[in-house]
Amino acid sequence: MEIRQLEALVAIADHGTFSSAAEALGTVQSNISNRIARLENELATELIDRSTGALTESGAVAVERARRVLSEVAAITSDVSELNADIRGHVSLGMIGTAGRWIVPLLLQAQRATYPHIALRITEGTNSVIEPQLVNGQLDIAVLAWPVLAPELTEIDLFSEDLVLIVDKLHPLAALPSVDFATLANFGLLLPFPGTPIRREIDDSARAQGVELNPVIELDGLRTIASMTFDGHGPSILPATMLSPHLRERFVAVPIEHIAKRRVSLVSRRFGFPAAPVRAIHALLIDVVKSAVTAPEGVFIAGDTAPGNMER
Repeated sequence: MEIRQLEALVAIADHGTFSSAAEALGTVQSNISNRIARLENELATELIDRSTGALTESGAVAVERARRVLSEVAAITSDVSELNADIRGHVSLGMIGTAGRWIVPLLLQAQRATYPHIALRITEGTNSVIEPQLVNGQLDIAVLAWPVLAPELTEIDLFSEDLVLIVDKLHPLAALPSVDFATLANFGLLLPFPGTPIRREIDDSARAQGVELNPVIELDGLRTIASMTFDGHGPSILPATMLSPHLRERFVAVPIEHIAKRRVSLVSRRFGFPAAPVRAIHALLIDVVKSAVTAPEGVFIAGDTAPGNMER
């Protein structure tokens, strides 16, 4: 079994066809076909369904292992460079959108100053999108909403943030100093998709008070929900960070009584030894969040005990 064969298999999984894989690896399609054929012969099983171009069940298993092997091979150079105090390499970072808006600028500034030879690749998405990519090795680390469900992953708390009702100032709920779930049940709300971490927080708090909420629509995308609220489609329950300062002329964030804060964690794979660049960015992320002086209102850094103030 050769590294080039594993690279070919992963490239097909990532790019969809033999020709696209060849282009990505800077070779010709016949080389990719030969490498896959030799790998299939050694494993005595078909890895790619030639009629559809899709991975077979055996192929999917092989790709998951191949990603880990290739990650370890790439880590050799990075770890050796660490001995020379000159860490080089790429780090693929997953990030939920609400965190990315304020963390990414801080991380980029610190990375340029501390690790100028590390290249960051950032993928934004929801937990449901990012978790599988982290498990299979497409991403190195991720900033995700708690809880993280995959048993292959482990996490540490970065910060928590208030969940609030974001509503137009002309809406009757906007005049209230705070709102309970019994009151919210009388209004149609734009809510996150059932089963997502933030929706579980909302539903658990509502049910604890004997309330079932009335969603107008349910979406697995907080930015889309926020956009619909800002376009006049109704109030929503979202992290306080979704209400940017420039929107406060028209909208308010009303505190919700007896609702848990949303926890955000730094997540990595439970097993394996990360490459030097990954370890460096993991530590840098923790540092920039803990030392942040520009964290948005409603955000509470892990370890802080002072309550934050939420401007309305």
